Amino acid sequence: MSWYRRLLGLGSTKDIEPWRGGEVSTENADNFVVNQVTVSDYRDTQLTKGGAAVGLSATWSCVRLIAGTIASLPLMVYRTNADGIREVARDHPLYFVLHDSPNYDQTAVDFWEVMAASIELYGNAYAVIERRSGGIVNALHPIRPDKVKARRTAGGEIEYSWTEDGRTVTKRGSDVLHIRGPFGDALSGASTLSMCRSVFDDALAAESAAGSMFRNGVNPTGVLSTKPDVQLTPQQRQDLEDHLAKKYMGSIRQGRPMLLDNGLTWTQLSINPQDAQMLESRKFGGEEICRIFGVPPAMVGFGDKSSNWGTGKEVDVLGFQKFTLRPRLKRKEQALLKQLVPLSERRAQGLVIEFNLEGLLRGDTASRYESYDRAIRMGLRTRNECRALENLPPIPGGDIVTIQMQDIPLQSAINGDRNDDPAA
Repeated sequence: MSWYRRLLGLGSTKDIEPWRGGEVSTENADNFVVNQVTVSDYRDTQLTKGGAAVGLSATWSCVRLIAGTIASLPLMVYRTNADGIREVARDHPLYFVLHDSPNYDQTAVDFWEVMAASIELYGNAYAVIERRSGGIVNALHPIRPDKVKARRTAGGEIEYSWTEDGRTVTKRGSDVLHIRGPFGDALSGASTLSMCRSVFDDALAAESAAGSMFRNGVNPTGVLSTKPDVQLTPQQRQDLEDHLAKKYMGSIRQGRPMLLDNGLTWTQLSINPQDAQMLESRKFGGEEICRIFGVPPAMVGFGDKSSNWGTGKEVDVLGFQKFTLRPRLKRKEQALLKQLVPLSERRAQGLVIEFNLEGLLRGDTASRYESYDRAIRMGLRTRNECRALENLPPIPGGDIVTIQMQDIPLQSAINGDRNDDPAA
């Protein structure tokens, strides 16, 4: 858990910061002003801007949806034989690393979820490549993307450096897996948190304003008045304000009866959140974030009711798979193949690294069985191949490719003779 907090920039110290060669506390009484943002809170917002943006519900939901979906897909290594038939290369050393366990501490789901989230937020994902004798990839260890700096050496090679446990680590480009995000160059991808900072800032401002409103009880103000001929002294005003703030301000004190004397009357001023455009502003900010990540708003709880049910939901899911997941998967597949598999081995064995999109149908039994039925009737799969995908044992005769009898030449159907084959 601490690793994720550091990744999101949530581990910074609040009340201590450098000052004139030493350290000072920002939690000074002079920093606090009634009903205004404190200096320390403002500094915290600036220091943890990335973590604050990830804390928005829309950002967290979009990143979790994309990263979690990608991590749940099996990452396969295929080999093409001399007959042009592609088969799973389970005996290849990369298969176990990519499909099962990239390192000693993490499963494949853990590793790829972190890597995918790093690309979504920071535009880059890094992992140290651990090799054994012969240059064979033995493990992949993720690195915090916000700590890595890349530079091109005088010899033209890319070099990566970062700080780890108080020491600087420098690795050659051949020893670091670097998956770049969109709109970058050879050294770095474009950081979403930086490129779209204004969108996140606006959403954070709306969340902050809404939080302040609800902390004060949503309807925080009212008018406490006296008769026209009564004039309060400054001290009476101050005492009355202090009394109200102490006993009646805040959502946990809502509903407490108020006792008034000396002709004082209380008139409540209600504030409708929709009139203040608070709800609409927060909803718009969430939809803006969904637009940045390419996620249909309905898939993370935004959007209207019609888009959350029936065909609207189905269209959103299909669009998410085609236009959001596919380019991300392709980027990872090509980076892995280019950086982990030598060109000579790729050409000699016809190696290919691909995510298996059939994993998306794992929770949809009806769609999965329908695809099996179509594949069997079209002669694309045998019954035993489909049974193997369902972890079922083979059956006798299940390895025979079959097709439907009604698939006959058009001319035979017109002549009414099902046995007439013009090719004979």
